[in-house]
Amino acid sequence: MHMKFDKDRLEWIRAPKKYSISDERIEIVTEPHTDLWQRTYYHFRNDNAPLLQMETDEKFFSFTVRTQFDSKHRFDQCGIVMYLDSENWLKASIEYENADFQHLGSVVTNHGYSDWATTEINADIRSMWYRLSRREDDYLIECSSDGVSFRQMRVCHMWNGGGRVQFGIYAASPEDSSFTAVFTDMLLGECKWQAHKGQQPDAE
Repeated sequence: MHMKFDKDRLEWIRAPKKYSISDERIEIVTEPHTDLWQRTYYHFRNDNAPLLQMETDEKFFSFTVRTQFDSKHRFDQCGIVMYLDSENWLKASIEYENADFQHLGSVVTNHGYSDWATTEINADIRSMWYRLSRREDDYLIECSSDGVSFRQMRVCHMWNGGGRVQFGIYAASPEDSSFTAVFTDMLLGECKWQAHKGQQPDAE
């Protein structure tokens, strides 16, 4: 496989008013009332966050990025995303909650319904690495505080994620706020998620 991260292959969905892109660094200034969520629990649909993505039909890869952020208002967030369409996507980020804690978590949306899996982390954390790995139509989301040792956040299946996909980065401020999200250390390459070596797959 010959894949590498190339900023010239990135395309916006809903470009923000303020941003900058260079080979080593991308900055997004969020706009108020931007978010990604579909239906579940809250019974509303938000689909207006800015997304910067590239396309691939490669079935096995890993994409890594470091986020740095000065978020300070409830639900401010930035991270990794794979947005296929308004009702099929996944994201991983830290969502600010208050001066005591934030939510490190991920959302998977299949067929128009979102979930949210989270754990509470300290509010003074201002940087996180994420890694998205693909094995056909299954995906692994990991995080790391140092960019070296990654921890599993979740394994998921994307019902519409078996063909050509789009993936990249996003930032959003669901309430009345704005902050600067910085993305660096972007790396695209061989899949770091190894084939399962335990129980054998069921026969088709």
